[in-house]
Amino acid sequence: MIFQGVVKQFKGDKTSIPEDNLTQSMEETIAPTDTSLTTSRDYRTELMDIIRNLPPAGFERLCQRLLRESGFQQVEVTGKSGDGGIDGRGLLKINPLLSMQVVFQSKRYQANTPITVSQIRDLRGAMAGRTDKGIFITTSTFTADARKEALREGVPPIELVDAQKLVIMFEELELGLTPKTIYDVNFSFR
Repeated sequence: MIFQGVVKQFKGDKTSIPEDNLTQSMEETIAPTDTSLTTSRDYRTELMDIIRNLPPAGFERLCQRLLRESGFQQVEVTGKSGDGGIDGRGLLKINPLLSMQVVFQSKRYQANTPITVSQIRDLRGAMAGRTDKGIFITTSTFTADARKEALREGVPPIELVDAQKLVIMFEELELGLTPKTIYDVNFSFR
């Protein structure tokens, strides 16, 4: 529901979606149309199902939006063949004197297909000479060896964002999610 507009656009048109159209599509489809779905299923599962069903280019654009909402500037998607293993890049301004170029890789996988150590090494190789920081975003998980490799000493670190962390980020940014307060009646106030 959240990203159905994005999915519809990608099914009909394989070209990239301008950022303002992506934002509009996402905002138009945020409100659930079938409340029975939202009450019978966990929203985290529903959110991940929606994201996992995006086409690869749609997931790259979603990662772009996520990074922008997280404070990155000049975030662009480079995801084309011949991109050298990098799906996008952005600038993280830490303070007026310090900013950092960051590249990201995004993989939209099912939960049972974890990211391997070789994929982390591939990203690190693609980072060489371009940046000192990388982010790997997936709708799956990372193997233990991949997690170790991402933090190996003597090489630039790679931040890992798995499905669980991805949902947490969507919650914190209220991106595609609307928080609700629910009250239960408690008659024990007598």
